[in-house]
Amino acid sequence: MLSRRDLLLAGVAAVGVAACGGNKGGRAATSATTGVTVGGPVTSVTAPPSGPAAFVAHGRRDRAEVAFTFHANIESDKARTDALLADAASANVPITVFAVGQWLDRDPSLAPRMLAAGHELANHTYTHPSLGALGGPAVATEIARCRDVLARQAPGLSHWFRPSGLDRPSALILAEAGRAGYATVVGYDVDPHDYQDPGATAIVDRVRTGLAPGSVVSLHFGHAGTVTAFPQLVDIANQRGLKVVTVSQLLRA
Repeated sequence: MLSRRDLLLAGVAAVGVAACGGNKGGRAATSATTGVTVGGPVTSVTAPPSGPAAFVAHGRRDRAEVAFTFHANIESDKARTDALLADAASANVPITVFAVGQWLDRDPSLAPRMLAAGHELANHTYTHPSLGALGGPAVATEIARCRDVLARQAPGLSHWFRPSGLDRPSALILAEAGRAGYATVVGYDVDPHDYQDPGATAIVDRVRTGLAPGSVVSLHFGHAGTVTAFPQLVDIANQRGLKVVTVSQLLRA
């Protein structure tokens, strides 16, 4: 899938959590019975460096791998962040953190700590606005400011962008992501809506229902139910023979 990624991203110092409200952008509706939101098919994850980024919601279905992605913004408290990172270390699994630039700027120790633990960092805008409501210059600024934070704190190690405030990127957002150096905007195909605090049991049940080979799971720092649920989510993946990997590993060629 990413056979051209290294070429596309060469020379970019730093290149690219999630929709925290509603079903904006035309994504598939949430199931009324399971609470799981399932995204559309992968189209392509390559794009010309000067053109718009491509959107991908999950990895290849013929590989027994999944990625747990976490959104981290300014409201993500340290204690719950520490707890999730400790659980990931205990389970010996990597996660991909779509970080808001303000969150990283507030505590510059976070990025090197997560990278040293084998986790991956990616761009989730600088202030976490409802990106679909902004015009081109504001969208460009949000993407670029977070990109620049990542360039300082994780140089050359951040290749993905995910917009804030909506599930699927608009054509404008794809265009601005491409201008900022991102070949790919990464969505997700399993969303337990943990940011609504439904409780650990609901989160586990929803992920269990939707998890499949190639899945990208959307989760959030800063929520007690997510902290409690996470070890169980890893167990579900293990029981199904699904290896937990980073987004970069999941979307490799």
